[in-house]
Amino acid sequence: MLARIRRGIAGSLRYKLLLLVLFPILLVMPLALWLAVSWTDHFTDEQLYRKVNTDLAVANSEFARLQQEHLSRLASLAQSYRFRTAFTDDSGELIRDQLRAVRRKGGFAFLHLTDLKGRCLFLGTDQPGLTTKLSPLRSTAVSTGTPAEGVEVFSHRQLQRESPLLAQKAQMWLVRPKGSASADAPVENRGLMLRMIYPVKIAGMGVVALLDGGMLLNRNFGFVDAIRDLVYGPGSVPPGGWGAVTVFLGDVRVSTNLPHKESQGERALGTRVPKDVRERVLGEGHKWIGRTFVANHWYISAYEPISDVNGQRVGMLNTEVLEAPFRTPYDHALSVLFVTLLLTIVLGGVVAVRGAESIFRPIEKMTAVVRAEQAGEWRRIGPVKSRDEIGELARQFDTMLDLLQARNEQVRAAADSLEHKVEQRTRELREQNVRLERTIDLLRQTRQQLVIAEKLAALGELTAGVAHEINNPTAVILGNMDIIASELGEQAGPVRTEIDLIVQQVYRIRAIVDQLLRYSRPTGHPGAVQEVDVNEVIENTLVLVRHELAARAAHVERRLEAASRVRINAQELQQVLVNLLVNAAHAIERGGTIRLSTREWSRGGVVIGVEDDGEGIPPALLDRVFDPFYTTRRQGSGLGLSVSFGLIRRYGGQLTVASEEGKWTRFEIWLHREPVYTDDEEALMERYVDG
Repeated sequence: MLARIRRGIAGSLRYKLLLLVLFPILLVMPLALWLAVSWTDHFTDEQLYRKVNTDLAVANSEFARLQQEHLSRLASLAQSYRFRTAFTDDSGELIRDQLRAVRRKGGFAFLHLTDLKGRCLFLGTDQPGLTTKLSPLRSTAVSTGTPAEGVEVFSHRQLQRESPLLAQKAQMWLVRPKGSASADAPVENRGLMLRMIYPVKIAGMGVVALLDGGMLLNRNFGFVDAIRDLVYGPGSVPPGGWGAVTVFLGDVRVSTNLPHKESQGERALGTRVPKDVRERVLGEGHKWIGRTFVANHWYISAYEPISDVNGQRVGMLNTEVLEAPFRTPYDHALSVLFVTLLLTIVLGGVVAVRGAESIFRPIEKMTAVVRAEQAGEWRRIGPVKSRDEIGELARQFDTMLDLLQARNEQVRAAADSLEHKVEQRTRELREQNVRLERTIDLLRQTRQQLVIAEKLAALGELTAGVAHEINNPTAVILGNMDIIASELGEQAGPVRTEIDLIVQQVYRIRAIVDQLLRYSRPTGHPGAVQEVDVNEVIENTLVLVRHELAARAAHVERRLEAASRVRINAQELQQVLVNLLVNAAHAIERGGTIRLSTREWSRGGVVIGVEDDGEGIPPALLDRVFDPFYTTRRQGSGLGLSVSFGLIRRYGGQLTVASEEGKWTRFEIWLHREPVYTDDEEALMERYVDG
C-alpha cells in the first residue's frame, strides 16, 4: 500500500502539488506548535527561576540589613551619655534597666554587658558568675575594637543557660518528608542565633567591656515576615498566589511564613527539605533553584547556604512562590492556541485541495514544452486563460526561451568582471575597517570620560548623606569636652594641651564635613583660597602623620624642587596629602620607603608626587582606585581617594595614579597656579596634558 502511494506521488504532478501544499499544514504546523510549546515552557521556567533567584538576593540583602539594624541599636546604647555615665558610676541597676529596655524594643533574645573574657557584669543575685557562649566574635571585637556580628548555633544547654523560655521557644518537632535526610532525634533542640558584640570604649582606656546580644531566629515570625513583606509586596505575585521566606537550621524549617498543608493558620515549622537540596546547599555550598513540593503544593524555590562565624554551613535561606498562579494563564493560552491551530489545519486543507486544481494545469503545459525542447522540437505554450501568477509564468515562458541564449552570454561577461569588482570592494572594505577602528578608539576615549563623570556624580550624592551624619557626633563631642573642661577647672591644666587638641581636631572634622557638603553640589566651588607654598604644606602634613609613619618605621625621602606658589585652600590640599601618605604607609612593608617630590609644571603650576615601594596595584584594579567605597583595606571606608580626587578636580587640577604590581605605586597631584573653575568634564580632560 505504501509503495503504491509512493509511485502515485512520483508519477503525478497533481499528487505532488497536494502533498507540498498539505505537508506544512499536516506536519510542519503541529511541529511548530510543539516547538513553540517547548520553548515557551522552557522560557517560562527560566523566568520563574530568575524571579526566585532575584527574590533570594533581595531576601539575603534584607537579612543582612536587619542584622545591621540590631547592631546599630547596640551602638546607640554603647555611645549614649546615660549608659556611659552609669557604667563609670558602677550603677548596676541603671545599666540593667537600659539593657532590659533595649532588649524589649529591639527583640533581642538576650543582651548582656560582659567583661573582655565574657563574664557578665552588673547581674542580679539570681545569676551570679554567668559567662556567655565562647565565640570568635568576642576575640574580634576585643582585638580590633570594632563591632562584630554573625550567625551562631546555640545548643539546648546554652539556650537553657540564657533562659528556659528561650530553650522552649527554639524546640520543635520534626516532620520528615519523603526523600529527606534521616534524623536520629525527632526533636530539634538547637537555636539559630544572630549574635552581635559591640565593644564599649572609654577614652584613654580602650575597650573595657562588651555588649553581647543575640536574636533567636527559631519561631521569629516577625523577622521572616519583614523579609517576606519586602520581597513579595503587593503586585509581585499574580492574583491568588503568594510567596514565602524561610530560615533553616540544617535542613529544618525553624522560621517561615509558609502555611502548613493541614491548616492555613499554622506555619510549616519542623518540615525538612529533600535530600538532593540538602546535599547541594549544605553539603556542597552551592545555590539550588528548582521546583519543590511543599505542603501539598508545587513551588518554585531558591535556596542558598547560611554560614556561621566559623565559616561552617549551618542553615539555609529560602524564597519560594506558588507555581499554579503563574502556570494557569500559560495553560489557558496553550489551549486556545491548540484549538486555533486545529481549525486552521482543517480550513487550510480544504482550500489547498480546491486551489491545486487551478495550479497544476498550466504547469503540465509547461512540462510538455520543456520535453519538446529537450527533443529538439520548437514549441510554445500558447494562450493561457489563468490570470494569476502561474498564468503569467506560462505566458512569459515563451519569451524566456528566446532570451535564454542572450542571458547566458551576459552571464559570461559578468563573470569576467566579477573578480575585478570583488577586489575593488575588498579594498574599500579595508578602508572602512581602518576608519571604523579610529572611530572605536574615539568612542573608547569618550566612554572613559563619561565613566569618570558618572563616578563623580555618584560620589557627590553619597558624600552628601555621609557628611550630614557626621555633624551630629561632632556636636556631641564638643559639648562633652566643654563639660569636661568646666568640671575639671584648674585641675585640667596637665591635660589642657590634649583638650585643646581634641577641640581643634573636632573643628577640623566639621570643616572637612563642610567641604564634603560643598563637594556634593555639582555647581558649587571651593571655599577661600590663598597662595600657598606646596613644599611648606608637605612639611606640615608630615607632622600630622608622623605617628602613622613611625608605626610602620617608614623612611621618607624628600625631593622638593618646585619654587612656584599656587592658589588653593591649604587645608583641602593637606587633607589630600594626608590621605595619600596614610595609604602609602599601609602599602609598604615595615621599614619601607616613601618618596615625596615637587616639580614645576610646564603648563603653569606644580606637580606633587607621592611614591611608595609597596606591593603595587594590579592592572585590573587600577581604574577602580578612585571609585567611591572601593577599598582593599579591611578597615578602610573607600572614600579617601574618591574625595581627594574630587577636591583636586574642583580647582581644575588632576589626581593620577601609576603602579607596577609588586614594586611601586605613584600618585601625582597636578595643580594650576590659578584655580580653573569649570563644570565641563571634557574641558578639564583637555587641559590636563603635560606639554
